Amino acid sequence: MKRFNGLAGGMALAATVLLAACAGGPGTTTLHATLSGAQEVPPVAGAGQGTGEFKLDPATKQLTWKVNYGGLSGDAAAAHIHGPAAAGANAGVVVNLAPSGVKNPLEGSATLTDAQIADLMAGKDYVNLHTAQNKGGEIRGQITP
Repeated sequence: MKRFNGLAGGMALAATVLLAACAGGPGTTTLHATLSGAQEVPPVAGAGQGTGEFKLDPATKQLTWKVNYGGLSGDAAAAHIHGPAAAGANAGVVVNLAPSGVKNPLEGSATLTDAQIADLMAGKDYVNLHTAQNKGGEIRGQITP
């Protein structure tokens, strides 16, 4: 019976480690954003939409992201995280999501400061995609845990 308990315990430990790795590791927080023109300030009419997934590792202060989008009025010209600002308010750029050019999906990473992490975790940041037709932003979504 002891051998079975040891085997079961080992399998449980292996499953826990595997689940933690799939989730991004211990302590990693996943945040999301749903982007639309209606969330822009002022709102933008159109078919543009998108989704974003952000993972924050507080131990390294590393933020990684994957943002998918479509239906824009033209090519995306820029993509940023802006903050701090509540929904309905505008703010400056915190992170450039596409320093090497805008591609779909947007993928990358950046190291944040403690203040930036606090704003992000408090829901005070948003992701914004800009086009030539909508230089101030065509689709936007608040980043939330």
